Amino acid sequence: MLKLRRSDERGYADHGWLRSFHTFSFAGYSDRRFMGFRALRVINEDRVSPGKGFGTHGHRDMEILSYVLEGALEHADSMGNGSVIRPGDVQRMTAGTGVNHSEKNGSITEGVHFLQIWILPDRPGHTPGYEQKHFDEASRRGRLRLVAARDGRDGSVTIHQDAALYAGLFDGAEQVEFPIAPDRHAWVHVARGSIDVNGTRLSAGDAAAASGSEIATLTLGGGDHAEVLVFDLA
Repeated sequence: MLKLRRSDERGYADHGWLRSFHTFSFAGYSDRRFMGFRALRVINEDRVSPGKGFGTHGHRDMEILSYVLEGALEHADSMGNGSVIRPGDVQRMTAGTGVNHSEKNGSITEGVHFLQIWILPDRPGHTPGYEQKHFDEASRRGRLRLVAARDGRDGSVTIHQDAALYAGLFDGAEQVEFPIAPDRHAWVHVARGSIDVNGTRLSAGDAAAASGSEIATLTLGGGDHAEVLVFDLA
């Protein structure tokens, strides 16, 4: 059966310039039932006010993905990378042996809304790295498009973990089936809109977990402006 994580049960922090919902325990929010799921450690839904952002700070031994829903997020890091992340982009930063970075909203008029995702790496001590790719709406419409994977297949960004991340957009009759191998696990996160997952209605911020030993296939359909992320995890 599906294990549900409803949006209104998540942790919440309001820092004025930043409003953040925490699917899993993070910073000052702790829930022993939701410390992560397999190698998936963090899904934070962040809204950053115009002209504000996260100042330069450090990370180690984490695969960090950013997925922008609205606005534009400006990135800079100690590896010399500088970029702007917009809707449809997926940014991957391997913190590895240590990296400093900043993320800010460069606009003085528009907010930025994005998901910050942390995945535990397969081992400590990877060389820090950075990658960013764009996945247009057509490639995600009515299907689950692979956007991150261990081997970087199908044009996805590469992560150092036996995990894969898919992104999809669904409306009306659009439907997809997602098989889960008996030794694998899936986490579904609804970023926007609403959608049925195996007959259970999930809305923005809701999530569901499933294990292949119990559920062989996830069926996603009946979307209403739904934007969905699906993690395939060891």
